[in-house]
Amino acid sequence: MTSPVAPETPAPAGTPARKEASPRGRALELQGLRGLAALSTVVFHVWQQYCTYDAAGSHPPVDNPYVGALISLEVIDLFFVMSAYLLTLSYARAALDGEEGGVRPGKVFLFRRAVRILPLYFLAVVVVWSTRNPTLPGDWRDLVEHLTFTHVFDRERIFYTLGPTWSLSLEVAFYLVLVALGPLAVRACRGLRTRRARIALCAAGCAALFALPLAWIAYAHYALGVPHTDWPVYFGPQARFGGFAAGMGLAVLTTALGETRGRLRARWASALSAAALAGLLALSWSSDPENFAQTFYHPIASVLWFALLYATLRIRHGERQRVRWHGLLRARWATAVGLVSYSLYIWHEPVMLRLDTSGLLPSAQAGFPVAVLVVLLVALAVGTVSYWCVEYPAGLLGRTRDGRGRARDFYPERQEAVATR
Repeated sequence: MTSPVAPETPAPAGTPARKEASPRGRALELQGLRGLAALSTVVFHVWQQYCTYDAAGSHPPVDNPYVGALISLEVIDLFFVMSAYLLTLSYARAALDGEEGGVRPGKVFLFRRAVRILPLYFLAVVVVWSTRNPTLPGDWRDLVEHLTFTHVFDRERIFYTLGPTWSLSLEVAFYLVLVALGPLAVRACRGLRTRRARIALCAAGCAALFALPLAWIAYAHYALGVPHTDWPVYFGPQARFGGFAAGMGLAVLTTALGETRGRLRARWASALSAAALAGLLALSWSSDPENFAQTFYHPIASVLWFALLYATLRIRHGERQRVRWHGLLRARWATAVGLVSYSLYIWHEPVMLRLDTSGLLPSAQAGFPVAVLVVLLVALAVGTVSYWCVEYPAGLLGRTRDGRGRARDFYPERQEAVATR
């Protein structure tokens, strides 16, 4: 269950990549990584759909623990880390180096985020809710909670309507936290004389934001004995903010290192990427209900995604082409999926459920591979249409305001002509 929301409407697939990530973090590799993670999300939810349950527990469609670990590798924390990294960069540069030109006012930031995610999200919520509540008033509370991003706090309705969108509630909470803490960090750093002191302050803040969810999870699990199925306790921002904190820490680290320090040779970047992926697979494989790996799955996964993103972003100049992993991330098909990943994320679950209820998916567990193929093809088609017809045009609304929140004048010549009459 993931939330692949890109920081801004990305350039269409095929746009030439810059040598390094821009200040807005639009590295082509990140778009490809987002695409791979979105595909993984679809496969995971089809896997869940084909699991059966009885008194002995759950029975997956493929009885192989290694396949199960691979498919059940949750990528939610990758999106949280990536989103926080990209959106915190401008604040980190302003705090550490005084580059405040790239920091937008809070209202501008929130306006751009709103036009990026809300039109498609509200449309999908209303459409899907209406089809499942054909007579009014229906489950009006479910509709209200989804429209206000508060369904993550409802134990019963957290996965209603659009199940994966609980994570958007956390995204919205992060936006509010960032526009509150970002300017505070910039102002606090102005009073510090040395860059080392500014780095220490920002790093300590990120560490504290990471530690607080850890403490909450430990308290809820070990002191209160709350089971992992109490979703609001372990899915709410108080438990899952660690992924965002890790991304903020990555932004601080890369800014502190600058353009030259901390760069990895191709072989070390490959080794670090492989180690991070192996760690994620081992974490997924060892995770069982209520054990240590499951209890602290997401904080641990956030650290491993942090390492993978560092390896992706900090390769030495000129050595990216030598890393096969980066070749996969830059593949046209991966970046194309990354482009429409938000629309794919929004629509894939209702598409899957509609195909299932219409009898267009195999009914037996043995049909799982066929179901994956069918759902992927239909969901990608729907997601692509949704991107170009809804998401992309809505994202263009962000261009109606400049970097300071002022309305853009799209017809200056006409205004001048009127003034001279």
